Amino acid sequence: MASLGVGLHLVRRRAAGRSAAVERRNLLTVCRFSVKTLLDRSCFETIDDSSTEFINFVSILEHILNHRLKGQTTWFGYESPRSFWDYIKAACGKVPHNCIRSIESMENVRSSRAKGRAWIRVVLMEKRLSEYMSSALRDFKTTRRCYEDGAIMLGEEAGLLADTLIGLNTIDFSFCLKGEGLDSSCPAVIDYTPYLKFTQSADSISSDEEEMRTLGSSGSESSSPDKTATAASIFTEQSNLVSKCKRFEQKYRVVLEQKGYLEELVRLREAQLSAAVSHNKALQRNLADTHLSHALEKEQLEFIILELQDQLKSFQSLEQLSADMSLSQTSLEPSHTLSLEARLAGTQWRHQDKEETPSLRGLCGSLTSVASYKSLASLKSSECLVSPATEISSPGITPS
Repeated sequence: MASLGVGLHLVRRRAAGRSAAVERRNLLTVCRFSVKTLLDRSCFETIDDSSTEFINFVSILEHILNHRLKGQTTWFGYESPRSFWDYIKAACGKVPHNCIRSIESMENVRSSRAKGRAWIRVVLMEKRLSEYMSSALRDFKTTRRCYEDGAIMLGEEAGLLADTLIGLNTIDFSFCLKGEGLDSSCPAVIDYTPYLKFTQSADSISSDEEEMRTLGSSGSESSSPDKTATAASIFTEQSNLVSKCKRFEQKYRVVLEQKGYLEELVRLREAQLSAAVSHNKALQRNLADTHLSHALEKEQLEFIILELQDQLKSFQSLEQLSADMSLSQTSLEPSHTLSLEARLAGTQWRHQDKEETPSLRGLCGSLTSVASYKSLASLKSSECLVSPATEISSPGITPS
C-alpha cells in the first residue's frame, strides 16, 4: 500500500509537471501570436484601450507575470495573494528614468493590480517594455525570491519573451490612465479564438477527393462508365482549382499585410528622419548664432580693455605731471621771495643815500616799475607751471 501511494504521488507530480510545462508553452506561444496580431493591426489603425488585440495581449502578459507568483506572507504566517506590481517595483527600480514613482503617485490608481496595468500601458507608450523585462530578468535574486519553481520568469523562455517584446517598440500606443478600467477586480481572461485557425492540408484534400470519388462511383453504378469518369475528372479539377485559389488568396493576404506593415514602418522611419534633420538644422543655427554672439562679445571686451588701458596711462601721466609740478613749486617759491626782498631793499637804500630830485625820482620810479613788472611776470609763469588754483601774492608791489 505504501508503494502504491508513492507511485500515485509520483504520477501526480509528473502529471502536474507536464500540465505546467504545457501551460507555460501555450502562454508563450499565444504571447508571440498576440504580438504579431498587434503589429498587423497597427498598420491600419491606432492601438488604444478599445482594441481587442491589445486587451488580449494585456491579459496574456498579466498571466505570464502572475504565473506561479509567490504570495505575501503575513505576520500570522498566512500567504495573501499579490500582484506582479510588487515584483516590478523591486526588480525594475534600477532602470534609468523609470516611471515607478509616477505610477505610485497616481491618485486615481490605488490597488496593486491597477498600478500593474497602468505600468504596462505607460511602458508601452514609452516603447520600453522589453527594456524593463530584461532589467527585471537580470535581477535573478529578486526574481527567485518572488516566483516559485516552474514559473515562466525563472525559465529560459523568459529571455525569448523579452526579445519578442522588442517588436512592440515600433507601435505608437495611445491610452487613457484615468483608472476606471484599471481598478476592476475581475481577472484577466485570454481569448484563444483569434489564434485557433483550421487549415486543410493537401493530404486531407486528397483523402476528401477519394471519398467523393468512391461516393460518386457507388451512387452511379447504373450509369455508363464514360459519364462516371467525366464527372469525376470535372470534380477533381474543380476541387483542385478551388484549393489553389484559396492558397493563392491566403498568400496574397499575407503579402498584403506585410506590405502594409513595411510601408507603415518606412513612413515612420521617414518621419523620424525628417524630424532628426530639422532638429539638426536648428542646432546648427543655434551653434552659428552662439559663435557670432561670442565673437561680438569678444570684440567688445577687447575694445573695453584698450579703453581702460588708455585711461590708466593718462591717469599715470597726470599723476607724474602733478608730482613734477609740486616739486617745481617747492623749489621756486623761496628764490622768488628772496629776490623780491633784495630788490626792494636795494631801492630803499638808494632812496636814502641820494637826494630826491625830480629826474632821479622819475628814474627810480621807472626802474622800480620795471623790476616789479618782471618779478610779477616770473611769479605768474611759476603759478601756471605749478597749478592754476595756486595764488602767489607779493605785498607792496604794484605795477605802475
